[in-house]
Amino acid sequence: MKLAKRLQSLLFGAALLTAGLPSWAVVDSPGGPAVRQLNFQPPVTRIAEDVYSLHNMMLVICLVIFVAVFSVMFYSILKHRKSVGHRPATFHESTAVEIAWTVVPFLIVIGMALPATKTVVAMKDTSNADLTIKVTGMQWKWGYDYLKGEGEGISFLSALATPREQVVDATKVKNDNYLLEVDNPVVVPVNKKVRIVTTANDVIHSWTIPAFAVKQDAIPGFVRDTWFRAEKIGTYRGQCVELCGKEHAFMPIVVNVVSEEDYKKWVDTKKKEMAAKADDPNKTWTLDELKQRGEKVYAANCVACHQANGKGAPNAFPALDGSPVVNGPKAEQINVVLNGRHSGKFPSAMPPWKGTLSDTEIAAVITYTRNNWSNKAQENIVQPAEVLAARK
Repeated sequence: MKLAKRLQSLLFGAALLTAGLPSWAVVDSPGGPAVRQLNFQPPVTRIAEDVYSLHNMMLVICLVIFVAVFSVMFYSILKHRKSVGHRPATFHESTAVEIAWTVVPFLIVIGMALPATKTVVAMKDTSNADLTIKVTGMQWKWGYDYLKGEGEGISFLSALATPREQVVDATKVKNDNYLLEVDNPVVVPVNKKVRIVTTANDVIHSWTIPAFAVKQDAIPGFVRDTWFRAEKIGTYRGQCVELCGKEHAFMPIVVNVVSEEDYKKWVDTKKKEMAAKADDPNKTWTLDELKQRGEKVYAANCVACHQANGKGAPNAFPALDGSPVVNGPKAEQINVVLNGRHSGKFPSAMPPWKGTLSDTEIAAVITYTRNNWSNKAQENIVQPAEVLAARK
């Protein structure tokens, strides 16, 4: 009786706590997971279709084996139990049975392995790609570089687009693709073979799109590759599926598959955007200009680790507020930002940014940190030309 009353009071308390919270209807995520999804996402590549078929075939084989084995077992238990007067047999072994239960499983395994091996070999064949994209995993975003094919030279970062207040505030209304949306999606043409080359600049990540049946680890110091050919126009979503740090859940992947005409338009637009953002490294900037630019670069790339207040994360990421590197000679900080560094005191390495940020962006963010919070560096301004010189 007392237990029932306690349970009733707990349920009533939970109802009171959740009464003030908004309720949201959960809907399917286009190109991503669906409500009450019990199987794989609908395949949009030939490899994904093969994987889906293999999964179903092997599930049926396992089900048949399960039913056959347990049917014989339960039949034997019921029909040969002691309570109905059955006496145990006194044989020692049966050569026929030994051969049967060796040969039959062997044939089953071969029957499962042959089609699976064919699919795995096809998954590894990255030759004759129409497009090659380098994917770099980093804490906690993705970097994309179009290396070959139409769009060669395009480069951008792709990070979570869900506003931070939606992530941390349970009372905020979430959109349909909560935690599965990015600011810069990957764009590829339909029915073209796309080779994906993966690596990472800090820890192990994993680039995964379930609808493509693609999952490839991105490992620092190594280059791995995979491929896909999407046969249906649409938006497809995935995530980093290798535990990579405290914001591992905030590394979504979005691939937009478009027509060839739309892809050409996207390439033209993207290249114009990149040209417009390209800065002359020989331009001399004022301190205020660099600080304003640096604040935006810091918010987009550095705040996740070093925090908005520059205090970092205890035992994980060093503080920039009061840092001897930030307040010391600027040449050392330029070198750290360009080439990265690992400190024995902190488990997370500072990734190199020379391949991700421009000379102007690096100069701006360094100038911002040297003039922000409690920092009062003597060498308080860094020009893009200095960063350009340090690259050589």
